[in-house]
Amino acid sequence: MKTLHRCLCWISAAVFAAAATPILAESLPLKVGDTAPRVAGRDQDGAKWKLKDDLGKQFVLLYFYPKDDTIGCTAEACGLRDRIGDLKQKGVAVVGVSFDSVESHKKFAFKYDLSFPLIADTSGGIAKAYGAQADETLKIDRRVSFLIGLDGKIIHITDSPDPSAHLREMQAAIASLGARPAP
Repeated sequence: MKTLHRCLCWISAAVFAAAATPILAESLPLKVGDTAPRVAGRDQDGAKWKLKDDLGKQFVLLYFYPKDDTIGCTAEACGLRDRIGDLKQKGVAVVGVSFDSVESHKKFAFKYDLSFPLIADTSGGIAKAYGAQADETLKIDRRVSFLIGLDGKIIHITDSPDPSAHLREMQAAIASLGARPAP
């Protein structure tokens, strides 16, 4: 049953990806090598999170996603959850961001046993800083991921509606880092 559920998630994600492509026509304002905007917000437990607190200590995989508990977003979050041990070993912190509320994030994280921060960007300020808002009138993010280096510079960007592309590309980008930060 679990395998069938995963297959249905990936098929639905592919259908969503095809339907969402027009939203992604606008290019991102940030590029590899740019300094990542220093953003802050509250996670699913209401705790304050600041990007600047992670810089110099670990790499940060900051990923934006459209909506909690939807098929593609669940597939992406669960894919990251399943790789979290390897990511931590390589010195990478995972942080998710969407317009959803702290309460919505708390339910989503609990339901799928997500052990990384999900930042509630209800005002859209974080999405705006990264160019991740799908549309000015919609309170929804496009699916885009940023790998941020110890120095606060963007190392890799994946901008695709396909959750599996993010998992593949970020895994390859992290593998190419070679060194990991000191404990």
